[in-house]
Amino acid sequence: MQAIRFYLKFAGIFLLATAAAKLISANGDARVLQNQDPVFSIPFRYVFRFVGALELLIAAICFLSRRAGLQAGLVAWLSTNFVLYRIYLLWIGWHKPCSCLGNLTDALHISPQTADTVMKIILAYLLLGSYASLFWLWRQRKKVAYAAMSA
Repeated sequence: MQAIRFYLKFAGIFLLATAAAKLISANGDARVLQNQDPVFSIPFRYVFRFVGALELLIAAICFLSRRAGLQAGLVAWLSTNFVLYRIYLLWIGWHKPCSCLGNLTDALHISPQTADTVMKIILAYLLLGSYASLFWLWRQRKKVAYAAMSA
């Protein structure tokens, strides 16, 4: 259980960092913020604000809640949606690097490709860790239920 708590704290840190990047970028004046998101057909500025707020909320739950199942479930839900978003982008032929961090990559002098690779690694961490945590928690509940029935 300690490993799951450790994972969830780091998931919260990653979500807090990416939320901050999106929310800071969304309030900037970069031209890309006016461009339409290819999936939702609304300006990137609004996508960044919505997703940043959602990441911020889930990060807060990762830090404040004691319910590991809820925390891992929300991280799994969010990361699954990010994977589905990326798959849809590939399906429609969108091969540009993800602008997940907005124009913050320019401010930090990080290439869009490097930022995209880092975000893929973080996404894999969130996705695999959350599903592994949920599986472990499910197995633990199953063991407790089995022990209670056997007694």
